[in-house]
Amino acid sequence: MKVTLESYGGLAAAANLRRPPGVLDSADLPASAAAELERLVAAAVAAPPPRDTGRARDAMGYAVTVEDGGRRTVLEQSDGAMSPAFAALVARLRDHFARG
Repeated sequence: MKVTLESYGGLAAAANLRRPPGVLDSADLPASAAAELERLVAAAVAAPPPRDTGRARDAMGYAVTVEDGGRRTVLEQSDGAMSPAFAALVARLRDHFARG
């Protein structure tokens, strides 16, 4: 399974800056970390979409693309409306990419 995280918006949007996406392939992870990633992805996909509370000023937006066995799923949420499951997935991905 390959998972891509794109972040956009926030204060960087005013400067027209876009971060390059991070890509994580579960095949490159130890078995326990790959299982955790699969669990987080499944929970984020199954979670009902959050109720949009309106546009939050300077909110970051996130797009998570999951490619698995020929299937492609795209999840998009923002700091203004994010399910707990999606937040956990984004946090795990950001942590992985920060460690490089």
